Amino acid sequence: MLDPGVSEPPPGPIREPKPRLLDQVRREARSRHLSPRTEEAYVAWIRRFILHHGKRHPTEMGEREVSDFLSNLATSRHVSPSTQNQALAALLFLYKEVLRRQLPWLEGVVRAKRPTRLPVVLTREEVDAILRQIDGTPRLMASLLYGAGLRLLECCRLRVKDIDLQRGEIVVRDGKGGKDRVTMLPGSIREPLNSHLKRVRLLHQDDLSNGWGHVELPGGLVRKYPNASREWGWQWVFPATRRYHDAATRQWRRHHLHESVLQRLMKAAVRKAGITKPASCHTLRHSFATHLLERGYDLRTIQELLGHSDVTTTMIYTHVLNRGGRGVRSPIDKEP
Repeated sequence: MLDPGVSEPPPGPIREPKPRLLDQVRREARSRHLSPRTEEAYVAWIRRFILHHGKRHPTEMGEREVSDFLSNLATSRHVSPSTQNQALAALLFLYKEVLRRQLPWLEGVVRAKRPTRLPVVLTREEVDAILRQIDGTPRLMASLLYGAGLRLLECCRLRVKDIDLQRGEIVVRDGKGGKDRVTMLPGSIREPLNSHLKRVRLLHQDDLSNGWGHVELPGGLVRKYPNASREWGWQWVFPATRRYHDAATRQWRRHHLHESVLQRLMKAAVRKAGITKPASCHTLRHSFATHLLERGYDLRTIQELLGHSDVTTTMIYTHVLNRGGRGVRSPIDKEP
């Protein structure tokens, strides 16, 4: 025992338990502002990598284990090159950003070569036939995918403040790659969209009168502007029919309409229209770009409307100009 006249030494610092590996991955992903879907994909691939090697810790593994995992994906799982490259990106993030290990061999890992594929494109008649098979709000959303060249999630995540009916513009916020852009709002869609917004506003006012009416805000805006989540401009253009309770903020919110709703209806519409092409929601965006090229618009303009970083990505749509085998007339066809 210590002498009563001697004070006890101060207690040492309390050490918090080290976060689990996957929690560290999530923290690093959020600190770098990766999208929630990228974070989810990276966590899933890292978990599969660990399970593939009998739950060994990644610090105990190296080049051989990574190469074995990627080879197994290609040979046994038969995944596509893009999927294999996504798995490699997750492992690069794990070792470089989470574990802080400088492993030169990781930079030398060969990425799978992605084959060049031409996009599936619909004719204008096929687009009309598909849209006739869809009703209500999903039809309006599908019309925006084709008429404005939006990606599916870009359409679902549109907010009221990003629609300018007077100027005929749509501002796409935080699109692919975290970029903003401005695209067109087709004249034929303005009046249906205006009527839709009036119905959505009535729904929002009804929510407000019942003490609800909140919506998720991007980043830290919920702390900077605590009342903005109830403002009309921040509401989703295509809100879900049901509300949910957010445990963190204790707010009753509406999410945007889930993308799977339009995906299912699009698949059914293609079948009902008798179209044999493997068309999806993204096919409407491909058709948007292709039909603009057919009308003579330049690649640079289309690149900006689509939000491509490089014009070479947009150039894939130039295949439509090569009619009939690069414009060559078959000898079986008679001269005009």
